Amino acid sequence: MESTDVVKALAALAQASRLEVFRALVVAGEAGLTPGALSESLGVAANTLSFHLKELVHADLITQERNGRNLIYRAQFDHMNAVLAYLTQNCCQGQACLTDAAPACPC
Repeated sequence: MESTDVVKALAALAQASRLEVFRALVVAGEAGLTPGALSESLGVAANTLSFHLKELVHADLITQERNGRNLIYRAQFDHMNAVLAYLTQNCCQGQACLTDAAPACPC
């Protein structure tokens, strides 16, 4: 992963509403959510939500899929995991880290 991709992802998440949207999509998992469901659950106006979704898509953190008349948004787990791996690849002074952290998400 290139550092420019990581910067783009972190910049997209460095805004409270976008962070909430991303977290909601992570919770939704592979089923994803429609803009209407996101707007209702987060209390964000549709036009504002559209802007935030566009920014998250541009940062490759979420995907957009048309399903009939609906758009379905899903978190890009592979991309987010790559960002986290980039951030932690040299942890523990370059040695393999043994932690009791939570197991990896099975998503």
